[in-house]
Amino acid sequence: MSKSPLILAVDTDDLATAQSWVSGLTPHLGAYKLGLEFFLKFGIAGVKSIQGATDLPLFLDLKLHDIPNTVAAATAQVAELNPAFLTVHAAGGAEMISRAVATAPNTAITAVTILTSLSDDEMPALGFAGGALATATALAKHAAEAGARAIVCSPLEITAIRSAVGPNISIITPGVRPKSMQGSDDQSRTMTPSEAIAAGANYLVIGRPITRAWKDGISAMSSAAESILAEL
Repeated sequence: MSKSPLILAVDTDDLATAQSWVSGLTPHLGAYKLGLEFFLKFGIAGVKSIQGATDLPLFLDLKLHDIPNTVAAATAQVAELNPAFLTVHAAGGAEMISRAVATAPNTAITAVTILTSLSDDEMPALGFAGGALATATALAKHAAEAGARAIVCSPLEITAIRSAVGPNISIITPGVRPKSMQGSDDQSRTMTPSEAIAAGANYLVIGRPITRAWKDGISAMSSAAESILAEL
């Protein structure tokens, strides 16, 4: 992968826009992320069209979570895309994760711990005995032992998870906001880019801090990406 730690969250339902974003920002990125909205609208053909616009690695963020047989079958359906990362929910358990790993051996199965939109206060209502930090760390350790090669967590859990899973697991964090955007949107547990990298993140998933500049063109988006990289 590129040396850039930035993974662009391509959160748009317009295919041409997605192609423009990814192709235009390729020099600044380490990868790009296509999520559930994009995949449900455009499917495998849409993903392939984006792959044709860049040589960057694909982060396919589907957050698979079902019984092991179903997740293995779903993983098989997207394995032809050769994503660098494919997300599953860590809460799906060891067998579900290990079956996904076996089905896509060339992909880093990536376990999502606790969504960054959730606050610590919500954890008991969702049935978790501990807070977000303890729960995310336990889920990450369990997922890594099942064969996951990457973990998605909030920036606030990076240090504890790195200690739990060791140095060879990639840590990917959303909830990263430049200082000018701290506390301004729906992410509850955030850090600045420099703080997240210092804590031990390998990659930063960033969307709106870059894509909101699209109204002023791809050059403005490039400047936004460069500004974030300059913070590191």
